[in-house]
Amino acid sequence: MKNKLKNLLNKKLTEKELKSVPASFDVVGDLLVFSDFPEELAKKEKIIGRAILKNYPHIKAILKKTKKHSGKFRLPKLKVIAGEKRKETLHKENNVLAKLNAEKAYFSPRMSSERKRIACLIKPNETILVMFSGIGIYPLVISKNTKAKRIIGIEINPIAHKYATENIKINKTANVELILGDARKIMPKLKTQFDRIIMPLPKDAGNFLDLALSKAKKNSTLHFYCFSEENNYQDLKELINKECEKAKKQCEIIGIVKCGQFSPRVYRVCVDFMVS
Repeated sequence: MKNKLKNLLNKKLTEKELKSVPASFDVVGDLLVFSDFPEELAKKEKIIGRAILKNYPHIKAILKKTKKHSGKFRLPKLKVIAGEKRKETLHKENNVLAKLNAEKAYFSPRMSSERKRIACLIKPNETILVMFSGIGIYPLVISKNTKAKRIIGIEINPIAHKYATENIKINKTANVELILGDARKIMPKLKTQFDRIIMPLPKDAGNFLDLALSKAKKNSTLHFYCFSEENNYQDLKELINKECEKAKKQCEIIGIVKCGQFSPRVYRVCVDFMVS
């Protein structure tokens, strides 16, 4: 679709304007969201939006970010530039239907393959904790694609948690438990020790490693997400080793997986490691 976009607009924009057409966008359900929409194309945004709607009937609304992810819940500001005046949608991935408002709850469709990768690692009867569970997408993908025994998700954003609760009903999952609140306050109260802990908060997850380790069973696996320069992972390894030493646990890094580019040479990565 990205390669066809400029061809669609060939007769609607000048040659200079065509060069500015953004190549980066996400499709969330039936919404198309532009991450970076150039100011010089502001007067042509409706033309661009309508051309997409005309040629891609499954897309019902075109949005653009007017403010990057920010604030306590890492949320964007979005403006509808064409199509239906809404920001709510139903997104399908990995045998899951997820309802969300693209402006009110953080969600990345680009992590679909990564969520599937994690699900493929899970063994039958595992007890799993998803810290920062958002609209419930990790718990749901795990529930629908594995034989996990129990999955607990913690989320601080009340709107995301509301959607997650609704998504549990939509997908008719019985082994997922959702908790609204701050992980720092919730986790010390949990009596469960987990076989696997997932930490999908790449910006600040390092601040929660001590909590995760406190709830990790012997020989459990942790999936720690963060941002890192390409192939420069020494600081990450040192951080994990340091926190494991504090917790008096041994750790073994199984692998480091790239799962998205954040900026030039900076990637979202997942560090998979085992503790004993």
